[in-house]
Amino acid sequence: MKSKLSDLCSPVLAGVVREKTAKAAIAEIKNCIYSGAGMIDLHMSCLKKNDTETLREIISASSLPVLALNYNQLFDFENAGLSEEERVESFLRSVDAGAAGIDMQGYTYHLPSKSEFCGEDKYFFTKGNPKEIVTDSSTISKQCELIEKVHSKGAEVLLSCHPGIPMNCDQVVELALFLEKRNPDIIKIVTIAHTEEDLLESFKAMYNLKKELKTPVSYHAGGKAGSLSRIINPLLGGHMIFCVDRYNESSLTEQLDLKTVSTIVEAMKKIM
Repeated sequence: MKSKLSDLCSPVLAGVVREKTAKAAIAEIKNCIYSGAGMIDLHMSCLKKNDTETLREIISASSLPVLALNYNQLFDFENAGLSEEERVESFLRSVDAGAAGIDMQGYTYHLPSKSEFCGEDKYFFTKGNPKEIVTDSSTISKQCELIEKVHSKGAEVLLSCHPGIPMNCDQVVELALFLEKRNPDIIKIVTIAHTEEDLLESFKAMYNLKKELKTPVSYHAGGKAGSLSRIINPLLGGHMIFCVDRYNESSLTEQLDLKTVSTIVEAMKKIM
């Protein structure tokens, strides 16, 4: 039986798989395993076919637990044009096909929140027009129902938010505690760092997230100044590092490569 994602030893290296076909996805999974991945991050919307049988073929080929996600993006990062109902259905198909968990984005069931904040600005973390954050109780209730449904099928839920703006330590911690109330198994937050000050704030936030939350957290900052947070924050207690085996036209080039990260993490474990 494959391990639960939340039980994997932190920081676990997630091999990102963004491929068009089952054959290519399986090959990339094997490459990720060879390069040191501890789990697989499977982008379902990149696949030309992501029916249950295709997903089962891919997932069963992995000796590592698979996190299935659907960011509504095709292989070339163009919008896949899926409705929220179609996205959610793909989550459930992946679980039925053997995925260890799903990545449920914070805007799930409310597509407008993917691009901007649409709720009442009454929290510290809602300042600055963050993306992928919902505070509407009815939407949150639907998300909680989905989390419970996934749990009933024996899988886990990573609840992710990509606010797309710089956030200070207090905002990040407040947001994480707000998300934790929905009972996810893992929380993922990605903010932006435009300056070195933003980067340092992300280190402080990760340190405090580790102290304040019971739920495993993956947190880093994107943006031109955020690169170091992808490796430092996991060493400060973050649960996952999202990596690529080899860069190609479908890669998010900000993500680190598996072999380099594996070497760094193993060396730091010896030191620490």
